[in-house]
Amino acid sequence: MDAGPGTSIDPSELAGRIASGTAPVILDVRSPEAFAAGHIPGAVNVPLGEFANRLVGLELSPTQEIVVLCQRGGRAAKAESVLRDSGYTSVRDLKGHMAAWRAGGYPLK
Repeated sequence: MDAGPGTSIDPSELAGRIASGTAPVILDVRSPEAFAAGHIPGAVNVPLGEFANRLVGLELSPTQEIVVLCQRGGRAAKAESVLRDSGYTSVRDLKGHMAAWRAGGYPLK
């Protein structure tokens, strides 16, 4: 699937995919402190300030589905741009980000 700019995934769809074992790669670009205070199960914390430097170490396929999130969307948009500029073709945004995930009562780690 080619997820172009502005393509998002609803929290309910992501929660369902996590539960069924078909979750995409989930990159949480919030601070380590915010991540530790509660994050989506299976998410990888890559703070925005370290994002470009840590991207290579993640060993992601350019066609792998990746969902990027932060608290409300600003940092995630920057990380998504880095991913797209680096050749990743299936980058998605979590609709409403962590604020919506928490409001929906979805599981946290």
